[in-house]
Amino acid sequence: MNFDDAVGYLVGAPHKGLACMFTMMNAARLGVGIQGLGLIETSFQNSLSYARDRLQMRALSGAKAPEKVADPIIVHPDVRRMLLTQKAFAEGGRMLVLYTAKMLDIADHVEAGDEKQRAETLLGLLTPIVKAFLTEVAFECTNEGVQIFGGHGFIKEWGMEQLVRDARITRLYEGTTGIQALDLLGRKVLMSQGESLKVLTKEIHVFCKTEADNPLMKEFVEPLATLNAEWGELTMGVGMKAMQDRDEVGAASVDYLMYAGYVSLAYMFALAAKKALAPEKENDSAFYAAKLDTARFYYQRILPRTRGHAAMVQAGAASLMAISSENMGLGFEI
Repeated sequence: MNFDDAVGYLVGAPHKGLACMFTMMNAARLGVGIQGLGLIETSFQNSLSYARDRLQMRALSGAKAPEKVADPIIVHPDVRRMLLTQKAFAEGGRMLVLYTAKMLDIADHVEAGDEKQRAETLLGLLTPIVKAFLTEVAFECTNEGVQIFGGHGFIKEWGMEQLVRDARITRLYEGTTGIQALDLLGRKVLMSQGESLKVLTKEIHVFCKTEADNPLMKEFVEPLATLNAEWGELTMGVGMKAMQDRDEVGAASVDYLMYAGYVSLAYMFALAAKKALAPEKENDSAFYAAKLDTARFYYQRILPRTRGHAAMVQAGAASLMAISSENMGLGFEI
């Protein structure tokens, strides 16, 4: 690129260009997260249509379409696992994006005060989660879409492989997952001594406490309350280690972000479950039943991933930093 004799125009106030750039970058990060969400939804819709139509094998529990030469693959448990993973991340991600958009509107349009400050804090906390978590699971979901299509998914005809490539670069756009994770844990959480995180965890705590005596919500509230408390404990643990070794932040950051993403979506699904169980809800029983089924799948089959991320956060930096750069390649000699 050649800018000789080009005319430059000042954007914003003098010496405030970096602040303007970060305004643009934060908006772009939310946009990339939404791009990831769109790829999840597209992959799910394509996969669902294909799984309803594609015939292969008979269901293990007996023929589900005896009039046909084989059953549609949507009856097979593993195909349903992949479809429901896509569905859960599409619906949970959509709720998280809308919740974040609400904070953005409040921050932009409410006059100065506690409500505005709270919204700005939550927006700062959620931006790296929306960007990095949703693009990470978008790559997972688009890969699952290829898997559902089988060999057909690997060729250009169906467009599923294009979704995988489109999802892959979203993990790089506007700051890699590692950069977003450092922003979340290092700048947003630890630099505020955990105060920014408390804004969200307190909201979740109040919700869980309010619903604690509702037997219909027990399956959602109890695990959410446990994870919400653990979130604070993990944060304190990393913060204490980081006082002795700054590498502890980098070692924990990506797993910390993924943990944060899974818990945030669990909160969204708990809110959805409360609405679906409310007696005054609209008369659309199939829609609300599907919401509850998806929430239960998320809690039972996806949320347990937090166990692995918590363990890796607690493992610390030692095993990552023990091998020197010079010795990293050793161990492959024959």
